[in-house]
Amino acid sequence: MRETDLDVFAAELANGAFVIDVREFDEYAAAHVPGALNLPLSALDAALGELPVDQPVYVICASGNRSAWAAEHLAGSKVDAVSVAGGTAGWTRTGRPLVHGTNVHAV
Repeated sequence: MRETDLDVFAAELANGAFVIDVREFDEYAAAHVPGALNLPLSALDAALGELPVDQPVYVICASGNRSAWAAEHLAGSKVDAVSVAGGTAGWTRTGRPLVHGTNVHAV
């Protein structure tokens, strides 16, 4: 399983990285990284065919635990998945911007 830190992730995000947030809908709606699509763990397998195969898929959750599991699972399905260490909580602690609400939905 590949993992990246928040600084590298922030740079990739600024360059248009594809990001999925694997937290539940209510967690995602409370606050999420700008541009992240909500794809809860429970819906991951059903959306495999909709994830890009020509670029990395960055996976974020609250702290990095669920995203690590999801990235490993996706890698087993031939998706170039990268878990974001520290998750949304770490992103928040660094003072980076968050989006509130449900303006971006599942893949």
